[in-house]
Order: sequence, then structure tokens, then C-alpha cells
Amino acid sequence: MSFKSQQFAPQLVIFDKGGTLIDFFQVWRPWVVELARRLESATGLALADGFFSAVGFEPMSGRIDHQGRLATKTMSGLRAWAAAWLCELGLSRHAAEGAIASAWFAPDPLTEARPLADLPALFNTLRARGLKIAIATMDDRAPTEATLAKLGVASLVDVLVCADDGLALKPAPDMVWAVCQATGVEAAQAVVVGDAEMDMLMGQAAGVGLVVGVLSGIAPQDALAPHADVLLMSVAELI
Repeated sequence: MSFKSQQFAPQLVIFDKGGTLIDFFQVWRPWVVELARRLESATGLALADGFFSAVGFEPMSGRIDHQGRLATKTMSGLRAWAAAWLCELGLSRHAAEGAIASAWFAPDPLTEARPLADLPALFNTLRARGLKIAIATMDDRAPTEATLAKLGVASLVDVLVCADDGLALKPAPDMVWAVCQATGVEAAQAVVVGDAEMDMLMGQAAGVGLVVGVLSGIAPQDALAPHADVLLMSVAELI
């Protein structure tokens, strides 16, 4: 732990969601496998291997590249890219968009969201200590709200900012600044907690007081360490 973290008195904690609060792999491994199967059915092409490679997924090991498309793109970004990728395989734009419309689906947060800690206990402890809680995620608002409700923490989150809210996305600082504006807390009194480089860089760009990396997600320690003030195994260690 750095000297900076020892002297820091936070008023706000801004969490990433996937890989930080819930298991990223539990949601996205089965989703990408099923999506590839549906795309093959819709197009009649044996495209799964190429699709997995292009999005940064290794089906044998289950590894997800922390800098790949599956890890870094929003749902709308993935969908647009997938349509363009099908065109590169030789489909017409009309056929590609038809295949995407037929195959595309969103993960079900009610069945696939597995918390990485006792989130009600964690959030209640933070609130009891006078801290506000926010979530800044690259996922869309509807599934995020459903996930928080399922996990029993929706009422404990003061502010939620999502990929489809119209803000500049991570690693831009805009999500943090939006949270700070909504809560009335200066960025210098905020903590950002995340499992990806883009979370760390967002926090740094926004000027937060502390950037915490957790090793429960997709980014390895050597990717997070240069950008984090503190590294934890999971949010369970945050208090």
C-alpha cells in the first residue's frame, strides 16, 4: 500500500461491474459460445473458430484476452463490429445484418450474475462509514439494473453510469466526472475500483484520489500494477 493510500480519506467509491463485482467469465464465456453457434446457424458458415479468434476468446482454455474485443467493447460496439466482420467473410450488408438480427441476444443477468463477494455486506459497510457508492460499467443500463436488483444491492447504489448513457466511454474520465457531479463529491475524494486497465486509466484521467485494481477479472497483475495505487485479490478485501 502506498503512502498516498494511507493518507487518503475517501467519500465515494466507484466500482466497475463485470470482473469486479460479478464474475466476468460466468457471463461472457457461455454467451460468446452460444452467439457463435447462432451465427453459424443463421449464415450456414463454419465461422466459430474465426469468430472466437477475432473477439479474443480461446474456447479450449476459456481464456479471454483482456485487450480483445470481448473484453473491451460495449454490446452495441460488438454488434456493429460483428456485422462488419460477417461482410468481410463475403456476406452482403443485408445478409449480415439479417444474420445478426436473428442471432443476437444479451446475457441473462438473472441467471448468470455470480457475485465475487458478499456485496450487500460490503456496500452496507461502506455506507455505514459515510461513503457514497457508484457503479461505472461498460455494460448497458437495463441489464445492469436487473443485475443489481438480483444481487440485492440496487438500493445501496447512489449513482449508476452505463455504456448506453451517452457519455464518453472508459478510459475517458467522463463516467467518473458524471458520478462526482451527481454526488457532489470532488474527484480527489473518490476511489475507482476495477479489474481492467481501462478502469485504472479512467480513474487516473479523472484525478481520483485512489485507484484500486482487483485481480478477480480478466487483466493480469502485470497489466494492472503500473496503473493502480493498490492491488487486491478481490473487492472482498476492500474494507
